[in-house]
Amino acid sequence: MLLGLVFVVFVRVQYRADLSSVLLSPGRDRILAISRLIALELPETDRGEWNRLLAQSASANHGVCYLFLNDGTQLAGPPVDLPFSVLDPIRRDHPPRFETEGSHAPKPSKLELLPPPSPVFLIKTAAPTRYWVGVGVPVWREAGTRPLHGTLVWRFSSLWTNSLLFDYKPWLAAVVVVIFLSVACWLPLIRGLTHSISQLTSATGAIAQGRFETRLPIQRRDELGQLSQAINDMAERLSSYVRGQRRFLGDIAHELCSPISRIQAGLGVLEQRAADNQKEYVLGVQEEVEQMSELINELLSFSKAGISASIASLAPVNVAETVKQVLEREAGDESRIETHVAAQLEVMAHPDYLHRSLANIIRNAIRYAGDAGPVAVSASEKNGMVSIIVTDSGPGIPAAELEEVFKPFYRPELARQRETGGVGLGLAIVKTCVEACGGTVQCRNRSPKGLEVEIRLPAVKR
Repeated sequence: MLLGLVFVVFVRVQYRADLSSVLLSPGRDRILAISRLIALELPETDRGEWNRLLAQSASANHGVCYLFLNDGTQLAGPPVDLPFSVLDPIRRDHPPRFETEGSHAPKPSKLELLPPPSPVFLIKTAAPTRYWVGVGVPVWREAGTRPLHGTLVWRFSSLWTNSLLFDYKPWLAAVVVVIFLSVACWLPLIRGLTHSISQLTSATGAIAQGRFETRLPIQRRDELGQLSQAINDMAERLSSYVRGQRRFLGDIAHELCSPISRIQAGLGVLEQRAADNQKEYVLGVQEEVEQMSELINELLSFSKAGISASIASLAPVNVAETVKQVLEREAGDESRIETHVAAQLEVMAHPDYLHRSLANIIRNAIRYAGDAGPVAVSASEKNGMVSIIVTDSGPGIPAAELEEVFKPFYRPELARQRETGGVGLGLAIVKTCVEACGGTVQCRNRSPKGLEVEIRLPAVKR
């Protein structure tokens, strides 16, 4: 459409061409042919039947038809006072007939006395809008006599809806062909672009979620292909960096295990030999060492989960059986735990990862909200995914921190005290383990109070 508009403007400016002259060229030929047929029928028709002949032709073509001599005398058709702009070209090849005194019609110029350049003219008048088409025809008053110069004048109320002047079918066919060719030429390119952009969007979204093993196929040699290669390089660097960081944490934690064990052994001996007034200090040091040992164990778990996530082998795991094993280990005698899990419900996961994830979530629920009410564990399947939800009735987490709690070493403000807070790796380990199983985890506050942690994993296809 844009190229067509530019072409029309160029032709209009460069060649002074009117768009209607191009569009109406076939219509001009049709009306010229019909007018000449009428002129040939006039000498064979009685003079009193000329009005009927013109009326029939005009009715068939949705217009009104008049016959004039080129001196302005009307010979047939309904009586009409032609506008001067229509009457003027009729009288161009006839000596001018001057208007009577008081007439507002301008005096014809020398240019107006010249013969018309074309046997057909088209004039538009306003108030109301009318289109006048004049066709020069010979007029025989009697057979065998010399014809006079005349003009057959057609009047139409519409230009573009009249099939005699404008036939839309060839133009519609041309538009359909242009659209078809445009679609045939551009659709493969557009589909290729949108497909590549869709792949880029999916890959970058996966990388943003921490799936650094994502890679894009390099199938293009243009800028999108270069961008795909750059994203692959970025993912490789990030994956290498994260693996190195986790391996570094694991190595440090592993190296600290032996000194911590020796310190604990030494503190055990010191406690036995310390005086009564010194045991309080020894117990304080033991408590600090226990917390350090817990931190090291969590670091080892976090690093192992992250390093082996990409090579985790998934298998069908029974959810109810896993929940039962976790509760036997984590739930104490005073803990109130409610379970609503179907016995046959299974997910595709790594057994150890699912067990560790549920253990950390239930342990946190008991630690931070065990006194506020029962902790509930439920599971359900929908659309090929199994949702495992752990809820409590505790104070919940500030809305701004719901996503932050899954980051390593992050603890909400309410959990930063030594008595209640862990080391900030429990939910980070949960996220790593669940994503290694191809699932997702999120938490949200309940109304009016409480926290809900949901794990979504693929269901076993039956």
